Amino acid sequence: MKAIILAAGKGERLQPFTYTKPKPLIPIVERPLLDYTLEALSKAGVEEAIIVGSYMLDELMKYLKSQRKVRWKIVVQKEPLGTGDALKYIEPYVNENFILIYGDILASYGMLKDMMSKLLRKRCDGLMLGVEVENPWDYGVLKIVDNNVKFIVEKPKIGSEPSNIVNGGVYILPREILSYVDSLKPSPRGEIELTDAINLMIRDGFKIGVHKVNSDEWFELSKPWDILLITKRILSGLKGKILGDVERGATVRGPVFIGKDARVLSGAYIEGPSYIGDNCTIGPNCYIRPYTVIGRDSRIGNAVEIKASVLMSNTHVGHLSYVGDSVLGEGVNFGAGTLTANLRFDDKPVPVTIRGERLSSGLRKLGAFVGDYVKTGINVSIMPGVKIGPYSWIAPGTVVYDDIPPNSIVKPSSKGYVVVRRHEEDS
Repeated sequence: MKAIILAAGKGERLQPFTYTKPKPLIPIVERPLLDYTLEALSKAGVEEAIIVGSYMLDELMKYLKSQRKVRWKIVVQKEPLGTGDALKYIEPYVNENFILIYGDILASYGMLKDMMSKLLRKRCDGLMLGVEVENPWDYGVLKIVDNNVKFIVEKPKIGSEPSNIVNGGVYILPREILSYVDSLKPSPRGEIELTDAINLMIRDGFKIGVHKVNSDEWFELSKPWDILLITKRILSGLKGKILGDVERGATVRGPVFIGKDARVLSGAYIEGPSYIGDNCTIGPNCYIRPYTVIGRDSRIGNAVEIKASVLMSNTHVGHLSYVGDSVLGEGVNFGAGTLTANLRFDDKPVPVTIRGERLSSGLRKLGAFVGDYVKTGINVSIMPGVKIGPYSWIAPGTVVYDDIPPNSIVKPSSKGYVVVRRHEEDS
């Protein structure tokens, strides 16, 4: 059985990180999300994966050439017009039932194995993953009768949901679904939807079963804070291992992975589960709290505290800084005394602006999302839920309350601060 992975979208909801890398390549504990899916497929006996791509194809191709888990072929979706439109491009490569996975889903081997076994036992034509959630109106919702899908409703109004079981983005589908693609019309959001094709199949008598899981077993990389949630899930199963050098006077407690050529200097205190990549320098006299990932070639200075955060590779955090419940991209450089605030005065969940709309993260503690190669001066403070675009510079002493576009210079002013585009500054 072949697998199809849909990886063409721009991932705008995951900005600032998708400005510089496609969504499936966002690192989760120093591995691209796509790597977990390919590993799960390989363990499940899938030998070939067709990846449908469009956005930042060169980066996607570079990664695929380096992996050895399954044979692969990349198919270019000329325009990312939706999951249904993507099916038009796979028809020459599919001759039988196939697995289809959205590129932003953390698909485990156990989940795929269970679905493949269930399809063999059930008398149905296909199977899809159904996830029990508390907020079904944010997803495609399944109407289920006798454990088969009756129909799928995309993002219904609150209170009108046919169930609390939503589309989990993992399917085993018959090849016949491809014959429905050409008849599909754009949805209200302007995309050709795979779920519309499934609804048409069901109308014509095909039986699509449901493999149900609860929300604790399913992870979607959709919004910036999902990076933290998925990381926590992965780290929960971490086994401690020390390959680098831990100086006398440093303390390592719980499951902590410390990579090759990493140095933990005297006075550092590290609590697991945490992960420190190859060639990092930690300390002296710093505090690394649980559920933290520090990517390879990074440097954490004196008297720094890192709490439940993800720091991607080659990131430097200067002395007297605090990073809490935050995600820092590759090559970020925090000047001394840079602080990320992660708690509102009113104790309410932290909102984040996603595609121009303020959305609640549902998280009481949430810090900043800092894109690749951002630099801050000394004594910069970043408020909860703020996003800073890649290649931006934040001047010393600035308090950042609002999202910052990519390639910006942020300077203090009489009104707080002013944002200047980098190319304007250079001219």
